[in-house]
Amino acid sequence: MTSDKFLIISWSLLLALLSPCAMAAPPKEVDVFVPKEDGFASIRIPSLVVSKKGTLLAFAEGRAADADQAKNKIILKRSLDGGKSWSKVAIIAEDGDKALNNPCAVVERDSGKILLMYQSYPAGLSERSGQILPGYDGDAVVRNWLITSSDDGKSWSSPRELTRSTKREKGVTTIASGPGIGIQLTQGSHAGRILFPMNEGPFGMWNIYAVYSDDKGESWHMGENVPNGIITGSDGKKVSTVNEAQFAELNDGSIRFNVRRWAGKPVRKSAVSGDGGVSWSNVEDAEELIDPGCMGSILRYEQKGADKSNLLLYSGPQSKGREQGTISISYDNGKSWPVKKVIQPGPFAYSCLTQLPDGSVGCLYEADGTRRVALILFDLEWIESKAQ
Repeated sequence: MTSDKFLIISWSLLLALLSPCAMAAPPKEVDVFVPKEDGFASIRIPSLVVSKKGTLLAFAEGRAADADQAKNKIILKRSLDGGKSWSKVAIIAEDGDKALNNPCAVVERDSGKILLMYQSYPAGLSERSGQILPGYDGDAVVRNWLITSSDDGKSWSSPRELTRSTKREKGVTTIASGPGIGIQLTQGSHAGRILFPMNEGPFGMWNIYAVYSDDKGESWHMGENVPNGIITGSDGKKVSTVNEAQFAELNDGSIRFNVRRWAGKPVRKSAVSGDGGVSWSNVEDAEELIDPGCMGSILRYEQKGADKSNLLLYSGPQSKGREQGTISISYDNGKSWPVKKVIQPGPFAYSCLTQLPDGSVGCLYEADGTRRVALILFDLEWIESKAQ
């Protein structure tokens, strides 16, 4: 073999090794919230966003007990180095013995203002108690709140109540934002609109809908309930098929709901809106996404210089239980999910995805049976390489 041929072969091998799939680094994991270290009996319900300055903000419920309504406070940690290290825990919302639930965050892209929506439950009453009342007045109602930060999450506004503009007065007892993240539309006639996904009770009789703002969070409006969220079962009784919800903008400006299954076939539920979240198509099964009954996350992935505008990521357990945390990819706006890769084969409960400035992805998830909340960082190339 001549030296020239040897050099050509050597360079070919080197280029192969340097290809995106070959160079894709395996995921890295770091603990973000650990209840005993952070001063709470339980920490659950993760939300994760990246500020306009590139700061990662991780939100959760800090609970006095391992229960959904347990004098919960809304807590925050910040990372200035892409998720490698985190600040001490900060309490950004609390209300005595009331439970604050379902943190759901979004970053307004022009101003960089961070908006966080959550709900307050009456002290001593859970969503399962049957004692939550509809309406807007009195001590036994669930209320909806918004807080904002204009300094990268360092300080937060006083809570502003949004109950009357985001909760229906009659028949509705509980409401929940997300949990997870909201979105801001980037194209179409509703570009700039901020939306939060919502579900409403009574407990077990959920409907899903969107609340939205066209003035960067100053005023809020409700969309219609998604049709077919409540169906009549084979026994003649009404049952809800939907529960906790997230959504993502599609490449034509429409919106796809991706929703936790409450009843029916054990797969995610989905619907699409073509009018900015005001009205929706019927709830349908997302056949390729297994759902044991767990909140999941959906994210539109943006890549500069490439046509990735129709690429969606989904994180959730792909098992009969809350385990085998998997990232799934759709290249057709969520119609199909051909790529799946396990990022955590063990326990994996609620999760929230975000895209970092360098193009990598962060998945904040409940780990080890909700005994900690950890962040997994990975590259899209790693998910696409040797996908399962």
